[in-house]
Amino acid sequence: MNKSHIDVWNNCLQIIKDIIPAVSFKTWFEPIIPLKLENNVLTIQVPSPFFYEYLEEQYIDILRKTLRREIGADAKLEYNVVLENANFSDGKPYTVRYPSRNKTDLNNKPLQVPFDVTQPSIKNPFVIPGIKKVHFDPKLNPDYNFNNYVEGECNRLARSAGIAVGNNPGGTAFNPLMIYGDSGLGKTHLAQAIGILVKEKHPDKVVLYVNANKFQTQFVESVRNNNKNDFLHFYQMIDVLILDDVHEFAGKEKTQDTFFHIFNHIHQSGKQLILTCDRPPVELQGMEQRLLSRFKWGLQADLQRPDYETRLAILRKKAYNDGIELPDEIFEYLAANISNNIRELEAVLISLYAQSTLNRKEITLELARQMVEKLVTTTRREITIEYIQKIVCDYYKIPLEQIQGKTRKREIVQARQVSMYFSKNLTKASLASIGSHIGGKDHATVLHACKTVNNLMDTDKHFRNQINEIEKKLKV
Repeated sequence: MNKSHIDVWNNCLQIIKDIIPAVSFKTWFEPIIPLKLENNVLTIQVPSPFFYEYLEEQYIDILRKTLRREIGADAKLEYNVVLENANFSDGKPYTVRYPSRNKTDLNNKPLQVPFDVTQPSIKNPFVIPGIKKVHFDPKLNPDYNFNNYVEGECNRLARSAGIAVGNNPGGTAFNPLMIYGDSGLGKTHLAQAIGILVKEKHPDKVVLYVNANKFQTQFVESVRNNNKNDFLHFYQMIDVLILDDVHEFAGKEKTQDTFFHIFNHIHQSGKQLILTCDRPPVELQGMEQRLLSRFKWGLQADLQRPDYETRLAILRKKAYNDGIELPDEIFEYLAANISNNIRELEAVLISLYAQSTLNRKEITLELARQMVEKLVTTTRREITIEYIQKIVCDYYKIPLEQIQGKTRKREIVQARQVSMYFSKNLTKASLASIGSHIGGKDHATVLHACKTVNNLMDTDKHFRNQINEIEKKLKV
């Protein structure tokens, strides 16, 4: 026989009452009202936002364990939070729905390091007697978890691989796991979700999230302070290293060399590397080949722009997590009119909520239109040399590495010349820069390529149509 929400909650209270002090129980649990139990989700009403925050901070572990005991492993908790000094016209209190954040302890275990971390500059860390224990923040945002990451066709491979890595870090073929895609598509969220899953499944694992720019700064400081060995040793002790925006290493040879050694140590030790990038390794410029080859050892999973259904699901999930209730027509309008990236979806939703709560405006379709016009980027994608090469190669159905190589096959040479032609006409790059990006050619070769393309357009109608089609694709 199925239990009612009242029975479940009363059974939970009996357990909690024996665990916490009587005063705390009276203050924080007696005022709670159980409302419903549907699909293993227990909804309770609490008297204020502060009350909700306090329960989530202090008692979520107890609540989670008792609910799972009563309902099962899939038990979830949801709050109806009474807003202070807010009532409906009939005098009833105004409430906002919030899901439990279901926080995980993300703290790393203390690291034992053979150097004194209080010393700003250490020439040889191994001459310091004794072992120091270092506590450090894994830099994981608890909101960037898999529960808040909506799956769709655009991210299914990357998400599935991420879950596999989170469950078994260092024990899958996805090492390193490289997640790549345009800005605002959720690379950082997914990478951090993997780190959070690792902490849930393997609390003793040492996890660290770091942006490539921060890594670069730390490295420069270690060289300046003459403690590069400490820097290397610290990173080599990480069990799961999440490096965001690895493309920022381009052109920074010493940083790349240092990361190469860290990469090797972590990988050879059976530990896990997770990398994010704004493009696949084959398109990275200014990177050492030995590092690029290692990026290809594991899995390269791309994130694409979400389709309409996924955008709609993301909006509903975000609104649910933030306690925002909107009519279906507004969700549908936003999903249909914001397609660039997830970041813009969330920005418009937050702005609508702010307009409603701070300026006391009703969230209408017209207000949604105003926010979209104000906040959503309408400019076209920035056209770069790399982007041009990709579009040209896709059009002619040839691998990108061939256009950047030395082959003199007719179809490859023509694709290379077309790339140079569009790079000269659609970017501000110098002729020398264009040539170095496309096959390592000089400026004279670029000029010759542009002249050849112009001549062919004048004499070959079929070729001219090809150029027009490619130009349309570039300017979408």
